[in-house]
Amino acid sequence: MATIDRQTATLALAHALSAAERGLPVFPLSATKLPALRSPHHDETPPVHCRGACGLPGHGVHDATTDPAAIRALFAAAPRATGYGIACGRAPHRLIGIDLDVDTTHGNDSVAALQQLALQHLFTLPPTVTVLTPSGGRHLWLTGPRDVVVPNSASRLAPGIDVRGTGGYLVGPGSVTTHGRYRLAPGTAHLDPAPCPRALLRLLTPPPRPHRPAVKASPDRQGQGLVQFVRAAHEGQRNTRLFWAACRAYEHGFGDALTDALVDAALSTGLTEQEARAAISSAARLSAPRDSV
Repeated sequence: MATIDRQTATLALAHALSAAERGLPVFPLSATKLPALRSPHHDETPPVHCRGACGLPGHGVHDATTDPAAIRALFAAAPRATGYGIACGRAPHRLIGIDLDVDTTHGNDSVAALQQLALQHLFTLPPTVTVLTPSGGRHLWLTGPRDVVVPNSASRLAPGIDVRGTGGYLVGPGSVTTHGRYRLAPGTAHLDPAPCPRALLRLLTPPPRPHRPAVKASPDRQGQGLVQFVRAAHEGQRNTRLFWAACRAYEHGFGDALTDALVDAALSTGLTEQEARAAISSAARLSAPRDSV
């Protein structure tokens, strides 16, 4: 079994490198179709919403790259990877994935639904890269223009049609999952992803919400809310609440002015002054602006 695992991992890396040669950013996936590398922030409290700025691997789709050396390093760190993901929305292809699921239980025919949309909105689906999934579905690969951001969605177009856009990813052909192997549909391996028809692109990008002027709370009002948030903390959440409140205060530019009030609130919950000021100092360091690399 170990030999099969090594062979599968080796093949996954080979397929990923081949995709990267075509300009597709890739990263390793496990057999569950989830990122194969564990987040370096998995045990940090409060949760850290990092997109790879820390420089460590383990940020899912944000690890995706076309650099062969970096890809090999990612797979070396994930020896049990059995597949690879392809980041959508990234240059140069700005990939858009149309995921046509098979739902025999509810009788949904996603292929027919897409054909009906094409007739209704007067567009033709061009020949393009098509990946067959182990469940009998298929992924259509299309490309988007530089100035359009396509969001991810599930069954918004029609039941069984999911869309993978910016921030999403597709399982690459050649990947092996617990349900089977993803493979290129016959006759599409030589194709490049085709441009998304304009009429379909309009369906994939919902109209922007009407602009409403934001009602901005004053620092005093915001500060009072953060202080009350800390005062309401129970044992086991005191440090977390204080740290979160201090981060918000520093992000809005009045962290130093609110420090004493936050310390007093933390003292009322049972923290010592040393513990409170240490948590606030950590928040100040985390929220400080950093030079771009």
